[in-house]
Amino acid sequence: MAQLLSDLSQSIFATLGVEGANNTLGISANPGQRECVLLVDGMGRNAIELCKKELAVFSQLNDLEILQATFPSTTSTSLTSFGTGAAVGVHGMVGYTMRVPHSGNPERLLNALKWDERVDPFIWQSEKTLFERARQQGISVSHVAAKRYQETGFTRAALRGADYLGANQVDELVSNAKSALSKSKSFAYVYINDVDDASHREGFGSERFFAAMIKAADLITKLVENLPAGARLWITADHGMINRDEYCVLGKGNDLLKNVELLGGEPRVRYLYLKEGSLEETKSQWQEYFGEKVLLFSRIEAVNQGFFGGPVTERNLERVGDLIAVAQGQMILVEPEREELQLSMVGHHGGITPAEIEIPLLVHQK
Repeated sequence: MAQLLSDLSQSIFATLGVEGANNTLGISANPGQRECVLLVDGMGRNAIELCKKELAVFSQLNDLEILQATFPSTTSTSLTSFGTGAAVGVHGMVGYTMRVPHSGNPERLLNALKWDERVDPFIWQSEKTLFERARQQGISVSHVAAKRYQETGFTRAALRGADYLGANQVDELVSNAKSALSKSKSFAYVYINDVDDASHREGFGSERFFAAMIKAADLITKLVENLPAGARLWITADHGMINRDEYCVLGKGNDLLKNVELLGGEPRVRYLYLKEGSLEETKSQWQEYFGEKVLLFSRIEAVNQGFFGGPVTERNLERVGDLIAVAQGQMILVEPEREELQLSMVGHHGGITPAEIEIPLLVHQK
């Protein structure tokens, strides 16, 4: 069975003695009791393989195993699993955009990263985070990331409970992480998004991508050099990336949206919220149109196949599309209202190809 990002956070907190956290990865105890996780958004296993010859630090770290991102393989879903240690079906952050049930006629979509002030993040994601649980047991927990993320709805939903130490430059990130781990029995979560941003804008493997990987390598090197004695540094990611080639603008020159009341998800995984009684017709229509280029699952089929890490709670079930369309190869499914934006993005993620779901787990022990 694949080891997930939630298994990593559960296992690390278990070694710090957090009650109820499961050490499913079998991580050894760290006598220093200082743990630091650097999560590089978008740095899939394929990114490490592409860059490790030129960036020596990636070969100098202990390479433990390949972890697997959530489904969908997208930031909002993966980071919520990391923050809570819970499966997607339990924490309910089921995608980049998802239906807000009973939100009116027509119902609204919640963009998990941009949020919506009408949605209370503490109610939308009501599971206690591992950060909250650790803090209640006397562990010092810090979140080191760009200042702009501190008060977002997503941070409050998925990653609440830590002392937020805003930092926008590499040296600031290192200094804040070092300070956070100065206390005994401490945990620091460090996050950067440069690799993800570069891949979206100019593509995986582009010049901008390599510049972002150089920045990540520089941050890792400086953390290794500056973290206090007894600190253990883990490096991972939330998903990988593919470069799109073929695309379909839904509803443009086709009638693929005729039964769709709300279109959610993102270009690699679409959630279709349908008119009542139109599931089989729509599934058949999309299957005939796309053939093997798109995999189609009803909500119940996806749940039964374990896409969301196990059972989905009743209140979270309605957030998932009635029909789920998973693009294959390097295809993307474009919203007509956002055609220009989504086609301007070269790199995409969210799907189930190895490039999207395989994420690294590297470690350095001080």
